[in-house]
Amino acid sequence: MISLPVLVMMVVVGISMAVAAVHFTGGSRVTRLVDTRQALDRFAEDFPDLKPGTVQLTEHGDTAFIDLGDGRTGIVHTIGDRFLTRIVTPTEIEFVGLDDSKVMTLHLKDFTWRGGRFAFADAADARAVFNALDPNNHPAGQEAA
Repeated sequence: MISLPVLVMMVVVGISMAVAAVHFTGGSRVTRLVDTRQALDRFAEDFPDLKPGTVQLTEHGDTAFIDLGDGRTGIVHTIGDRFLTRIVTPTEIEFVGLDDSKVMTLHLKDFTWRGGRFAFADAADARAVFNALDPNNHPAGQEAA
């Protein structure tokens, strides 16, 4: 029979080794979007037939919002060392707001990715993305111009 202190030590060492293995095999890597061209290229991998317009990057390069016209916005978001891409319309948005002039909060109805808080370096970029996503700017059944 193993004493309790020895068992606790074995568990702590085992968990530490598992965390170290994940870290050293690249599991804790984080990627960023370095510029709008990278965001467009990554978006085109998943949606090659779309013609994107203006791109607004967040301040730290973790998310890009891409104007697709007709009321749709493309999103490229970093998660760890991977990218998530989405196309959203104002009807898919549960809530969008500007917390201050440069920070936008977005909550989507999609349970697979709920959105988040997005800080922009420029207030005009934050306002442009907010206006594109705000359901109040796009009455139900009417697409954006």
